[in-house]
Amino acid sequence: MDFIRNFPFFSIVLSLFSGPLSSILGGKWAKRVNLAVIVLCGILSGAVLWYVCRTGEAFVYTMGHFPAPWGNEIRAGILEALLAVFFCAIMLLCMLGGAREREAEIETSKQNLYYIMVNLLLCSLLALIYTNDLFTAYVFVEINTISACGLIMIKQNGRTIEAATRYMIMSLLGSGLLLLGLCFLYDLTGHLLMSNIQESVHALVASGQYQRPLLMAICLMCVGLAIKSALFPFHTWLPDAYGYSTVSSAAILSSLVSKGYIFLLVKIFYRVIGFDVFSGSKVIHVLFAFGIAGMIMGSVDAIRESDIRRMIAYSSVAQIGYIYMGFGLGTTEGVTASIYHVICHGATKSLLFVAASGITDASGGSRYFKDLNGAGHRNRLAGVAFTAGSLSMVGVPMFAGFISKLFFSQAAVGHDIKMLPTLIALAISTILNAVYFMKTVIRIYSPLKIPVIDEKAAETGSQETMTGKNAGLPEGYREITMRQQPVKAAAMILFILLNIMLGLNSEPLIGLIERGLRMFS
Repeated sequence: MDFIRNFPFFSIVLSLFSGPLSSILGGKWAKRVNLAVIVLCGILSGAVLWYVCRTGEAFVYTMGHFPAPWGNEIRAGILEALLAVFFCAIMLLCMLGGAREREAEIETSKQNLYYIMVNLLLCSLLALIYTNDLFTAYVFVEINTISACGLIMIKQNGRTIEAATRYMIMSLLGSGLLLLGLCFLYDLTGHLLMSNIQESVHALVASGQYQRPLLMAICLMCVGLAIKSALFPFHTWLPDAYGYSTVSSAAILSSLVSKGYIFLLVKIFYRVIGFDVFSGSKVIHVLFAFGIAGMIMGSVDAIRESDIRRMIAYSSVAQIGYIYMGFGLGTTEGVTASIYHVICHGATKSLLFVAASGITDASGGSRYFKDLNGAGHRNRLAGVAFTAGSLSMVGVPMFAGFISKLFFSQAAVGHDIKMLPTLIALAISTILNAVYFMKTVIRIYSPLKIPVIDEKAAETGSQETMTGKNAGLPEGYREITMRQQPVKAAAMILFILLNIMLGLNSEPLIGLIERGLRMFS
């Protein structure tokens, strides 16, 4: 039974070494290896989740059996294993949902490079989840950044190269601030293991020494990770990165990459600084203010967009604002709501990107709203999937987004100062969400205005769309059925079911999150 304690290490190493292996394989075999690795890592993480739930306590795996400061540690509890399972499941569905577009948009000779980046990205996410060493976390933050940049620019057109450059500049700025914060903290405590740092920080707080350098370290780490996770106003790189990359890349970036940084921040709150020290600092007020601003401004920018992919990207800015607003409440209930929203947003935003690709496929490849009329009828499953994701983002009951907004409201009730701003921001953001998401849903189900076809062209048959089930549609427009894209259809159906499950059966998941946070403490 104790052999399961090795599984976190196995999953990290497996995904790490599958990257170099993919470099010597062709595109098809690299794809198979990638899918197999994701599934296997998910199974290993599921076994870890079962084990820690059964034992009721977290465990520490010492690398090479060398103690600190020479050795490194992996720590696994309920929250770590839960997020590892979730990340693997979402990554698998993203890869399946975007497979067709990925193979069409990426050159055959470069497809194995794409799977190298995905494997390294999975490795870095699992390492950020499981590591108990702060400097190791920084190393994998950088691996995460480079891998994500590769996913953005793999198409190698002007837009993606520009987006990747912006992403790299902002991410390096965030990484630099994070490293400065770690250096301050190491200078103050002399430790890199999270548990040891926490003991030293509590001793410093109790003695009243070095309070300003400690506050500076907290600020630098929070700002660095806020930049990397696209908290407003550090989000300028996000629309292009999500909007012009491949479908699977956009889904993975929006649902997983930023969440890895956010979970590292949660570990810093609880495992490094101590939540009582963090909640007593002024940093939570800054996070709260910027979270509220992101909730509103991200939605305002989304309303202005005429491109469906960029609209979904700006929506992510608003949803990241929700998460930081929950952190800013400075309560365990607020953090619980934020972690639940991490899961809900990951499941919903990837669904929206995959569904949006199906809508644009049925509209001649155009992503502009003016060309999307009737797309929900031409690709029925994509229309239903996008509608389900939109209802979740708005916060309609039965879907995941409703539960997370409900928990944010409950976490704010009773708070002396922040209750009213939180409830007002939730109400305004919900209204704005309804404006741009419901506008899009109405658009894709509105009748398509068919242009008048020249009679001579119709007689000679020069219009390709005059025959078959696509008769009468403009050139490039077509009907798409589930049989034509079975893998993508299966991914969308599973995303919808996952979203509904999160909306109708949230109590067990909330219970796991609360138990995981208690293990952190």
